[in-house]
Amino acid sequence: MTMCPLLRRRHRGDVAMPPALTCRGGNPRTATLLLLILLVATGCASRPGPQVLAVVPASRTAIEQVTIQVATTRQRDTTNGSYSAGRSPTLNFERFTVSVPRDHVITEIEWPKGAPDPEQSFAVTERTILPKLEFQAPSRRAGGFAGKRDVVIFVHGYNYSFEESLFRLAQLAVDGKLTETPVLFAWPSAASVAGYVADKDAVTYSRDDLVRVLTDIANDPKVGKITVFGHSMGAWLTAEALRQLRLTGQDAVIDRLGGVVLAAPDIDVDVFRRQMEVIGPLDPPMTLLVSKDDRALMASSRIAGSRDRIGTRDVNDPQVQALAGANNIRLIDISEVSALDGTNHNRFVGLVTVFPRLQNGVRTGLARAGAFVLEPISATLLPPRP
Repeated sequence: MTMCPLLRRRHRGDVAMPPALTCRGGNPRTATLLLLILLVATGCASRPGPQVLAVVPASRTAIEQVTIQVATTRQRDTTNGSYSAGRSPTLNFERFTVSVPRDHVITEIEWPKGAPDPEQSFAVTERTILPKLEFQAPSRRAGGFAGKRDVVIFVHGYNYSFEESLFRLAQLAVDGKLTETPVLFAWPSAASVAGYVADKDAVTYSRDDLVRVLTDIANDPKVGKITVFGHSMGAWLTAEALRQLRLTGQDAVIDRLGGVVLAAPDIDVDVFRRQMEVIGPLDPPMTLLVSKDDRALMASSRIAGSRDRIGTRDVNDPQVQALAGANNIRLIDISEVSALDGTNHNRFVGLVTVFPRLQNGVRTGLARAGAFVLEPISATLLPPRP
């Protein structure tokens, strides 16, 4: 994706300070902060709107269709068929079927250039409003065990529109060849670079609702293994939901989770430590995917008064290794995985190119807690490099 001209300016590996952000007699740190905030922008192009959710006939040439169930605290917008950044007083539920075009490029989302065309772009071929999440017993070819349906819940991050979160999960499901039923928990992100504080409030607003979703899924007798995947600010929301479950004595819900993954977690290091004091060690271990050069998390750190985020931790740091060991955490540095853009904040998407080999090749490594570095070419987890 073409980046804004402002973001192309570099000086010895750093972003140059543009004159527009340099105020006479002003605080240079403020200007730097504004620039860091701009780094999380995905580019100058307009973002996909509600029109991409228009239902179109399925194409016989599509490589695959994936059905996604949605639980969202966004308000349903009856005027355009999407979900707004408004906060709904109750959860909304809907089921979408998303078609992926024949010429799909792995890790990419082929957005419609006009009306959705399943021959050329991601497209919605079916959607149904639901009263609640509904799971059916798996077929012989579907994922699941002992006649139950495995589920993966995706909690998106900061600066996501509803359309972006839905199509991103569809892309991950297809490229990662997921056998689990994908569920999107969509909280009311402002989908704005300048909406960081608003998004922080929005995830707090949504905490009780994620607890409800996790509880309902865990109590569904048709559901087997449950995996929760939280990205960025969604990782904070995930950790807070687990903390709330523990504080309210709902240990059985946590015990039902077959995996918790926090990718590029936008969580203050000290806050995360206190969260884990309540949550306690998980079995299997909680997985953290981190990267030292995540520029979006660097911006978040500056906004928070230069307080470090757990998602940029160095796996070579003995204190970090001790934190992982004490809390049965699997900390994986994914810095060598290709990033989608210059923010280096979406490397988790690139894991779909590694995941099948990772699953088959390093099962014993994945079962252990500790600090690791992912070598993507060989799909191997290595000890931290000195």
